[in-house]
Amino acid sequence: MDIFDVILRCLVSLVTLFLVTKMIGKKQISQFSLFDYVIGISIGNFAAEMAINLDSKYLHGTIAVIVFGLVSYIVSLITLKSLKVRKFFIGDPTLLIQDGKILYTNLRKAKFDINDLLEECRINGYFDISQIDYALMEANGKISFLAKPDYQSPINKDLKIKAKKTGLCANLIVDGHIMEHALEVMHKDKKWLMHEIKVKGYELDEVLLATLDLEEKFLVYGKNVNTEGYNILG
Repeated sequence: MDIFDVILRCLVSLVTLFLVTKMIGKKQISQFSLFDYVIGISIGNFAAEMAINLDSKYLHGTIAVIVFGLVSYIVSLITLKSLKVRKFFIGDPTLLIQDGKILYTNLRKAKFDINDLLEECRINGYFDISQIDYALMEANGKISFLAKPDYQSPINKDLKIKAKKTGLCANLIVDGHIMEHALEVMHKDKKWLMHEIKVKGYELDEVLLATLDLEEKFLVYGKNVNTEGYNILG
């Protein structure tokens, strides 16, 4: 009789997890923030307890999974609207290499040592760290690399092309919020920014992302709230 009870509990647990996961969203494990990771582990523990602990009640385990799922869902909605809340729960990217120089202070802040950094470099195809111009640790822990101009594909050095330094593209507006520090770094002000987005046909709250590179190339990506993507699955 216990076997059938365990099977039934497993099915209930599986269905509950499936429904809660669909509610939370389609993030891959590699894209989880620290908050997502904690929520995921907690929900998994509750589901396992409900499935194999015959002394526990179905309702208690189901409620626990649903409550944690709802908390994750509510936080995800709030982080879409508030940049401060998003930074608190998800965090900010951290520069580890800038202009080819390793930022030791930022390495320590990210709880990363030089061996960890070198391993990530090798994983991404950089066995010579001197080829890297920028390395940025994303909020989910993954590291993005930008090679120096001479080592970008195709390799300009081999083609004897004099390459221009690209640097990082500055995000001046993120989800309708002006990034004042980025404006200062690019030697621009709010008056210039508001004029440029109006020239592009946008108001501030309509801008999802606005970027500026070292060659003064200014791009604006609107929120397109009334536009739906194509369903390629039919």
